[in-house]
Amino acid sequence: MSVEEIVLLNAADEAVGAADKVASHHGETPYHLAFSCYVVAPDGRVLITRRALSKRTFPGVWTGSCCGHPGPGEGLRDAVRRRLRDELGVTAGEITSVLPSFRYRAVAADGTVEHERCPVVRAVAAGEAVRRNPAEVEDAEWWTWQECLDLVDHPASSPWYRLQMAELAPLGAPLDWPDAGTAALPPALPW
Repeated sequence: MSVEEIVLLNAADEAVGAADKVASHHGETPYHLAFSCYVVAPDGRVLITRRALSKRTFPGVWTGSCCGHPGPGEGLRDAVRRRLRDELGVTAGEITSVLPSFRYRAVAADGTVEHERCPVVRAVAAGEAVRRNPAEVEDAEWWTWQECLDLVDHPASSPWYRLQMAELAPLGAPLDWPDAGTAALPPALPW
């Protein structure tokens, strides 16, 4: 089995190396590249997931559809498609850059730190069938936009979800989110 690597970043969001994903997540997790994806159905519902209880970082929290780490040299769209397939068995249609500059730092209850440059994308679902990978996803449900907004106030929502929603909510309903383009993506992440 191959080791999944994360892309380490400097303050200018340039790649400065790669490291083992599992070994890198601890109390002093280095700044690295990630992404978040919100899968939206044609009727505007959003696929919301609960992280597997066995996950090392932030187990059991409710969050967007999919999160992941692009591998060294992997483009954002390819990484999103890979993780959607691996975590949820979902095929994405159109992928749009929504919050290309998003970054955050959060500390879990056990002291594990997430410190990520984490562009946010919207993927329009090619279908609504979900085949969740139980090692990654505890639950996956299609929610209305209002239910997504209400999740912000729930203590079981992920810290990055709450921060992302503060920026996504003013953009309106998910199908109306404007394309933010790719110019603001980190230099380490090809589209």
